[in-house]
Amino acid sequence: MLLVILLGTCHLIGAASAGRALFTARSPQGAMAWVMGMITFPYVAVPLYWIFGRNRFQGYVASRREGDRVVDALAPELHAARAFPDPRSPDLPGLFPVLERLAELPFTAGNSVRLLIDGQATFDAILAAIDAATTYVLVQFFIIRDDNIGRRLKNRLIAAARRGVAVRLLYDEIGCHELPHAYIEELTGAGCEISAFNTTLGWRNRLQLNFRNHRKIVVADGRTAFVGGHNVGDEYMGKDPRLGHWRDTHVRIEGPAATLVQLAFVEDWYWATGRAPDLDWELRHAPDGDMPALVLPTGPADDIESCDLFFFQAISAATRRVWIVSPYFVPDREIVSALQLAVLRGVDVRIMLPRKPDHKMVYLASFSYLSDLDTLGVKFYRYGDGFLHQKVILVDDSMASVGTANCDNRSFRLNFEITLAVADPAFVAAVEAMLLTDFASCVRVTADDYEDRSFLFKTGVMLSRLLSPIL
Repeated sequence: MLLVILLGTCHLIGAASAGRALFTARSPQGAMAWVMGMITFPYVAVPLYWIFGRNRFQGYVASRREGDRVVDALAPELHAARAFPDPRSPDLPGLFPVLERLAELPFTAGNSVRLLIDGQATFDAILAAIDAATTYVLVQFFIIRDDNIGRRLKNRLIAAARRGVAVRLLYDEIGCHELPHAYIEELTGAGCEISAFNTTLGWRNRLQLNFRNHRKIVVADGRTAFVGGHNVGDEYMGKDPRLGHWRDTHVRIEGPAATLVQLAFVEDWYWATGRAPDLDWELRHAPDGDMPALVLPTGPADDIESCDLFFFQAISAATRRVWIVSPYFVPDREIVSALQLAVLRGVDVRIMLPRKPDHKMVYLASFSYLSDLDTLGVKFYRYGDGFLHQKVILVDDSMASVGTANCDNRSFRLNFEITLAVADPAFVAAVEAMLLTDFASCVRVTADDYEDRSFLFKTGVMLSRLLSPIL
């Protein structure tokens, strides 16, 4: 009798959860999958739904608005940020105003943006900026490891704190689940302020392990900022014997855009701690550059799916070429359609992916798109000189972006991400030269690379594709 009651209760909870999923799932396909699973097999599907199925990060919106009110009171200079008054290009009509509306931030002029290729250049620049900081340093990473580069970062932050620099470090508790508590204690003991992002903050989020803060941000004195693909770990320095050379890209930013990167950090910090730090919000032009740049923070607290729409708009606006570099390629139907339409317009569409996988299921899922895209004219390349981790988009000769967002559902809808878009010919040319060098280390792959595989491989590909909403 007790077993009957338990089973009946499980199915009632499954039916109630299915009703909720019907109205709140991120896509019709996702709704159907959750509803069928929770009705037929609620014992497994219901727990998975309440961990992986939610479509909104509860509470962050209110926290962000409150934090922004505090920052606005402290920083009236931000209202003058619209220093690039007409960010339109005849080659890309409407692209830049749309991106501003997505970001809820303006393009700003007066920026200097420099590419940092691979780990050595990236961490040399970041550590030098920390050493040169005089008032404060803001640091945020998805992954921090207690290894050689992780200890170098820790020691530089401790040294900065001891000379009177305010140090604030924000980390994702899921990405940093292996980080020893002693690492954090050493930093706090030196006077650094440390906080986890607190994904599960608030009773409605207590099971939310699926929303992650994937941003990588460093800001020194409000004047110099860093954004890109590198986390803090020796593998990002190319020291993983299995993956070898780690190909990644960061950018160093000076100018008003650095201040707007700082704003993204403060919104996350306010969510995690309930405090808005006293920072320098004066907008200063970079001493050696006048690049128009846009900071695009995206995440599951946005009113619309800003990251997905950024990719869609970049692809849709392209008239000559769109090159996308991403370690993980599991796009939704809308992005696939945008890529197909771009090819039909005569656009040179290239997708660069890693040849070596670090996440097997994501790697397998990417093969499922070859038949839909390669046969139409989208060119796929697999990078062979180690592991490819950079997240870069190049659109015509008008815009290039570098950030943390991958071309997959997790970045589109589940992760907090940040992207820097730069509308400057010199920067676009530098990104083009960088990617042409990368293409020289690639092999072209076609639909035959999937069709000629074994039945077992194809089965793994299709099963991985089915799981794409949570990969």
